[in-house]
Amino acid sequence: MGTTAIVSAILTLLAGIGIFLIACQMMSSNLETASSAKLKSLFAKASKSKLLGVGIGTVGTAAIQSSGATTVMTIGFVNAGIISLTQAATIIYGANIGTTVTAQIVALGMFGGNAISTTVIFSALAGVGAFLALFSKKASGKTLGGILAGFGMLFVGLSLMSGSMEEFAALEEVKIFLASISNPILLVLIGAILTAIIQSSSVMTSIALAMCVTGLISLDQGIFLTMGSNIGSCVVAIIAGVTSGINAKRTALIHLLFNCSGVVVFMLVGWIVSQLSGGSVTYGTIFNDMFPDVPQTQLAMFHTFFNVATVAFMLPLTNFLVEFVTRILPQTAASGSEGLHLRYIDNNMLQTPPIAVAQTKKEILNMAQLAMDNLDRSLTMVTTLDFREREKFEKTEEEINYINMALVDFVVRLTDKKSLSHHDHLYLSTTFRTVRDLERIGDYAENIVEYADALDKAGDRFTQSALDEIARLKVLVHSLYDKVMVAYSDENFAFLREANDIEEEIDDFTKFMEDSHIERMAQGACKPETGAHYLELSSNTERIADHLINVAKTIQSLK
Repeated sequence: MGTTAIVSAILTLLAGIGIFLIACQMMSSNLETASSAKLKSLFAKASKSKLLGVGIGTVGTAAIQSSGATTVMTIGFVNAGIISLTQAATIIYGANIGTTVTAQIVALGMFGGNAISTTVIFSALAGVGAFLALFSKKASGKTLGGILAGFGMLFVGLSLMSGSMEEFAALEEVKIFLASISNPILLVLIGAILTAIIQSSSVMTSIALAMCVTGLISLDQGIFLTMGSNIGSCVVAIIAGVTSGINAKRTALIHLLFNCSGVVVFMLVGWIVSQLSGGSVTYGTIFNDMFPDVPQTQLAMFHTFFNVATVAFMLPLTNFLVEFVTRILPQTAASGSEGLHLRYIDNNMLQTPPIAVAQTKKEILNMAQLAMDNLDRSLTMVTTLDFREREKFEKTEEEINYINMALVDFVVRLTDKKSLSHHDHLYLSTTFRTVRDLERIGDYAENIVEYADALDKAGDRFTQSALDEIARLKVLVHSLYDKVMVAYSDENFAFLREANDIEEEIDDFTKFMEDSHIERMAQGACKPETGAHYLELSSNTERIADHLINVAKTIQSLK
């Protein structure tokens, strides 16, 4: 084989890797879109059950075909305080199992002899999917087309990689060189480094599969390369963890220690078995006997067995692993959670847009609760002139303002993601106004505190009848808030209608408050200055009700 052929083989390999990576991304984004509702429900069920965590990680990764996305999203959940380190660890365990699905699919595509190979059949789906995505008028059809096209391109890339491996296999020099790399530790390091460079364990495993099938490397060499790919896959999590909080860093370290532990244990067991058998029994010989004459299945099955066995070994040690990582990375003053931060979302969640949308809604509901808490504090201060919660009020207002800016920035970046469903895009378009409405509620609460300050400075207070009316108004606003939150969170139009009725009742009641105030003024029961504050309070609260109903009405845009 001449120099031209060697260069051609290298370029073909690079082309295959490129197509394979694009195919993985295309499948991942379209699968996320197709299963967004199920993914949201799935990750919402994360609990203290370790097995449930493993199941969530497995199914979630198999659904979106990306262990990296699952891991980064998990780091985001930990950083936002949604799940504990223990829960995160078990989800990552499951992600390692879920990622073996790709290797099994690739191995399946390598079958075929004199008949039409499965690679050719599956590759044809790229054309079917492209036509479906191009000509389908429905969003669901375009999504399905994207999934099929990505799935087909996966095998187009695999075919190119396999073809380049066959050309390399014809070179005696390449065979001799690869045969000389027999040290398991060196092979693991090569697998880890290559995976870290291309940031995809699926690609590395697929290359190893192609090399085994073409006879370029032995099954044992492929096994050690695959082990190394598990370590190299931690790079994505490490990058995400370094730029986040202390718990995110701990999660990334858990991922690294988990994968390294599995490799160390398997290599140690393999060495002991090899020594006891005089070198006649290795992982390669075991899986060759179990699945004779199908090297692609042998390596794919080892990959699955390796990850499942590692999870089974590490699962009982999870609490110890979490405690160990916590000691290595202790909580410090600098890494504490005293600063302002979003409670339910994290930039790492942008890796998985459907989940990020669900968390955005939770953050908005949290902002609404903070605004109502401050409204209650302001009404307490203005009616009792008790300012003991003044500091808490000011801190909450600062948090509301922070959420307003940070959430808008997050949603802008999230809106650019192509894997969002049409409904999610519509929802995100409404969030800008919703956040503004909630921020205005906080501003009106500030106004009410200013009225309390003015009353306190003047040594005056509202009459008992005025206090009774404010108490009644507060009950009405809370009733409206409860209806609005259900309507908004569940997109419930029945509750929207009930909220509209209550909002009209508030309009009528604030008009009644004005009339009552005029009557008290005529009787000389209150001073003009005090009455002015009362009227402003009534007007501000009525506008708060308007902003609340605006939040509920956004669901009308989602039909």
